[in-house]
Amino acid sequence: MPISKFFRNLRRRRLLERHLISAAAWQDALRLTPLLNRLSADEKERLRRLATLFLHEKILELSGDIELTDAMRIRIAALACLPILHLDLDWYAGWTSIVVFPTEFVRPREAVDDIGVMHEWEETLGGEAWELGPVILSWADVEASGQGDGYNVVIHEMAHKLDMLNGPCDGFPPLHRNMAALQWSNVFSEAFDDFNGCVDRGERTRIDPYAGESPAEFFAVLSEYFFELPDLLETAYPEVYSLLIRFYRVDPRQGANLPNGTPNSPA
Repeated sequence: MPISKFFRNLRRRRLLERHLISAAAWQDALRLTPLLNRLSADEKERLRRLATLFLHEKILELSGDIELTDAMRIRIAALACLPILHLDLDWYAGWTSIVVFPTEFVRPREAVDDIGVMHEWEETLGGEAWELGPVILSWADVEASGQGDGYNVVIHEMAHKLDMLNGPCDGFPPLHRNMAALQWSNVFSEAFDDFNGCVDRGERTRIDPYAGESPAEFFAVLSEYFFELPDLLETAYPEVYSLLIRFYRVDPRQGANLPNGTPNSPA
């Protein structure tokens, strides 16, 4: 083990011994977030430990008229750590800050179309992840997350951060050693094209149409559904669901870690 990782693990063990989220505060977070109550007792305790470390390694900042309480911080950390529950906190390496707005926020956008005309507009967002930068969250959207209905802004933005570990956000995160890049590309591309075909034809879909915006958004939105509504996603795109089981190393329907190989560490 590299010396730097040895000392990082030692520091984390000491943090957990001295600063573990209290049982009462943790129970409050679980009570307010029904999604987390699907976890086994062992998983809840592992999530509590990860959330504790997350709060000591990331900086949560305010923007706007809002007071960021310990309960809010714990709730954000718990949802943020759910995607890496069976991975490792090192999968969130390379960034340090989460900025919390009271409600949705507006971002200016611009793009050049196919004939060279510049278009400018404003987009209202509930969350955003910057490459090599912070995650930005609307607290109102955090409160709406984790209810088991398919919407989870925290998981969505964390999926973008996982996606960015190996370059631009493109729906292709770093895969474990026992996963094939070509299979991932083929399965996700086919599902993405199918989904956009359904949206273009006006067909009703229970998956948020925003998933069709880009391969990056497809991965992030389907990650939300993977944890929030796994049965729905498995029915709609079983091959995608199977790959997400292997990537996140858990089947949310069973709530158990999958002993099928060792995940590579991106840190």
